[in-house]
This record gives sequence, C-alpha cells and structure tokens, in this order.
Amino acid sequence: MSDDGPDPDEFPEGFRPEDLFGGDPSGFLQQLMGMLSGGASGGFDQATNMAMSIAAGGSGERNVDPVERMSLEQLARVAELQIAQATGLRTSTSGSLTIAPVTRTDWVKKSMQAYRPILELLATSMTSPQIEGGADPEMAMLEQMFASLRPMMVSMTTGSMVGHLGSRALGTYDIPLPRSGSDELLVVVPNLNDLGEEWSLDAEDLRLWIALSEVAHHAVLIIPHVAGRMNDLLRQYTEAFDNDPSALLGELGDFEPSGDFMEMQQQLQSMLGDPSSVLGKMRSDRQTALLPEMAALTAAIVGYVDHIMDSIGANLISSYGQLTEALRRRRVTTSESDRFVERLLGLELDQNLYDQGRSFVDGVVERAGEDGLAKLWESAESLPTPNEIGAPGLWLSRLEVDFELDVEIDQSELDQLLEGDEEE
Repeated sequence: MSDDGPDPDEFPEGFRPEDLFGGDPSGFLQQLMGMLSGGASGGFDQATNMAMSIAAGGSGERNVDPVERMSLEQLARVAELQIAQATGLRTSTSGSLTIAPVTRTDWVKKSMQAYRPILELLATSMTSPQIEGGADPEMAMLEQMFASLRPMMVSMTTGSMVGHLGSRALGTYDIPLPRSGSDELLVVVPNLNDLGEEWSLDAEDLRLWIALSEVAHHAVLIIPHVAGRMNDLLRQYTEAFDNDPSALLGELGDFEPSGDFMEMQQQLQSMLGDPSSVLGKMRSDRQTALLPEMAALTAAIVGYVDHIMDSIGANLISSYGQLTEALRRRRVTTSESDRFVERLLGLELDQNLYDQGRSFVDGVVERAGEDGLAKLWESAESLPTPNEIGAPGLWLSRLEVDFELDVEIDQSELDQLLEGDEEE
C-alpha cells in the first residue's frame, strides 16, 4: 500500500472529512478561529490533506504497477508524434514530454500544487477590509468573523471538491487549465480501470485515447499567449469576487448573535454545505462580464482538441467510436461537487460549451480548411471573441483569411455581431 495518503491526525479536531463541523459544540469557535489564524499556508495544507483523503476514499491506495508505467511511456511517444503531425504545434516546452501513471492521491497533490497560485489569490481576494464596528460591538465582531471565514471556507471547500475531482479524474486536463513549468502529464490509473470495466472498454485502446487527448490539450495550453490569456482571465475573475460581508451574513437568515450556539453551528454547517449558493452571492458584475470571454477561449480549446482527436483517432484506435461516446458523455455528466471548482474559477464545462466550440472549429474548416484553422493559435489577436465563437465566418474575416463565401450564413453571422454590438 502507498504511504501517500494523509494522516487523519493532520486535520484539526472537528475538521476531518468524516466529521467536519462535528464534535463538541463548546469547542467549535476555538477550532474555527484556529483555522482562521493558521495562515494561507496552513489552510492550503489542510485543504490538500482533505482532498487526498476524499480522493482515496479514506483509505490507502496501491502503488501503480510498473508495467503501467512502461506501457504509458510507449503510448506517450505514439501520442506525441501523432499530435505534432496533426497540429503542427510543439508538444512540450522542454523537449521531453512524459506521461506518468498516478494514483488518485498523487493526482490531487500535483493538482493542488499546480492550482495553488490561483487558489491562494482567490482566498486573498475574499478577505474583506476592516469593518467598522458601529453601534453594536457584538454584531461587528460577528461580521468580522464571517469576513474572515470566507477564505477558510473557500480553502476547505476547494480541498473537498478537488478531492472529489481526483476520485474520478482521468488525466491532467479534465479541467482545461494551463499548468506552467511541467511537461509531465498524468493518467489516473485506478479511475481509468474503473471506467474501462464500467463500459467494457479495451484497456489498451482506452490508454491510447487518453494519451492522445492529454497531449493535444497540452500542445494548445503551453502556447505562451494561450496560457497567458487564460491565466489573465483567471486572475481577473478571482480578484473580482464581491467581498461584502453582508452577503455571507445573509446566508444565515435571522441569525442572532445571542442565539443558541448549537444553532449557530448548524447554520454554518448548512451554509458551507451549499458553497455554490454562497459563491452566487459573492459573484460580482465584473465576474459576470468576464464569463463570455472565458467561455469563448475554453470553447475554442476543447472544440479544437475534439476536432484533432476525431481527425486521427479512428485510424489509430479500432474502438475509437465506442470510446469517444463513453468519454464525451462522461465529461458532461459530472455531479454538483465536481462542478464546484469549475464555478469557483468561472468555467462552465457543459454540453453547450463543447457544442459551441466544435461548431466554431467545424465552421472554420468548412470555409477555410485546415490551413484556416491553423491561424487559431498564431497570436493573441487570433483568439476568437465571444461574438466570433458563434460566428466562424466573422473570425475568418477579421483575420483576413480567404474562405468560401456562404451568403446566407454570413448574413446570419453579421446580424449576430450587430446584435452583440448593440448590447454593448
């Protein structure tokens, strides 16, 4: 068994995954304030431990079979060659791409570290400024506590949700976000085996499908201006959370500072049990305005990857159709807990986004061929706008790419653009 799983004793009493907010109510406030005073690093470490425990199901995991490692090393070379030929893009930043088989716990540890800068920025952005006490010192103290509670809530809930993601993630790019500084791609072998058994999929074909998908995502997300644009949007989004403490206080309804402490504990548990509700109240107008830009970029990425996979997959994988149906259905049938991290970062990976991205790519190829599609990643200016992601002809026109003119389609796209301009 692996020793990678977190020790339950590393969690503060009352904050273990199995008894979060449980235990002696008389010590709850002390536990809570201890968490709040632990600092960003302490909170992050505790969130990571929670994520590891959840991903592993509360128990240890077997180490990955060395045979898996050798098999994936061979598939990595095949995938790298095929994706490089199909896209014309480089597939690594260092010249040495690897695909590593990992356990769920390993995936969580590496993912939490990869996302750490943005998650810590998120927690910082949710720290409210000093609140004036006003006429009621007791209420002012409570408001200050809740203002401090939000970063801890995000840290702990993110740990929980990344743990749930780790329990079903297949690779590095289940959430298509850049991971700077690494050409190591991850394949979560236990989850891959579970999926193969559930759908009766050929194990070797499944591993090659995942390897191709991971390398294709990596080839796009290591393009400097693509990664830069995505990271800039993520930074803007996380910095723009509304830190008005009254929004969090509102979640407690008719809460009274002098009320029963057990009731306070139950209310807090209920509030943290529905983090999406709290996030909805903290979403700012600036964040809402950023969503179309984030969706357009994400749609272009996933639509392009799907196109590349379909262009080469059937010739390489005998069961490509069956695999693709299973994997693309799976990616949009996740639970609410899986969706939390996506909403936390402003991403909505639903079927509509995948359809929009594929429609854009297909529209470009129909009009301008693969050469026209290659323009997509040439520069930051070539990335599609929210209006263009639904109108590939407009995107081609802006880039001055020669393409076959379809008057009916072009008029429809022009109307769409004009409507978008009027709304702005």
